[in-house]
Amino acid sequence: MWMKTVFWGLLLFMLVATTMAVEYGARSHNSGPWSWCDPATGYKVSALTGCRAMVKLQCVGSQVPEAVLRDCCQQLADINNEWCRCGDLSSMLRSVYQELGVREGKEVLPGCRKEVMKLTAASVPEVCKVPIPNPSGDRAGVCYRAAYPDA
Repeated sequence: MWMKTVFWGLLLFMLVATTMAVEYGARSHNSGPWSWCDPATGYKVSALTGCRAMVKLQCVGSQVPEAVLRDCCQQLADINNEWCRCGDLSSMLRSVYQELGVREGKEVLPGCRKEVMKLTAASVPEVCKVPIPNPSGDRAGVCYRAAYPDA
């Protein structure tokens, strides 16, 4: 009798596990809710032009005009899937580096070190008060993925 119970329990477990694996694409290295943000699946990455300008200005120590801040925050809030916001910030940061020809180095712009730009981009959701998922429970509002766009 106990063998039947064990058999049916394992069968049920495998059924649930298989269903979850299919739902979240377990064969992919990019599985989970953030996998909907993958351009390979048809997701269109937001250019975040307002955030691009804001990050550059903040990094060199310039005052950010209210209109630029408002544009950035609105563009970030317009990304419907919260899981995609940090990825889009990371993508924006990579494009800034590419535009400026930044390689492994210290300065992105005169007076702006790469590490400062990374941290500035990572803190955009907090500055804008735009929610992002925080599964780790660490520092809500900071996009670690944006701080490490090459990871």
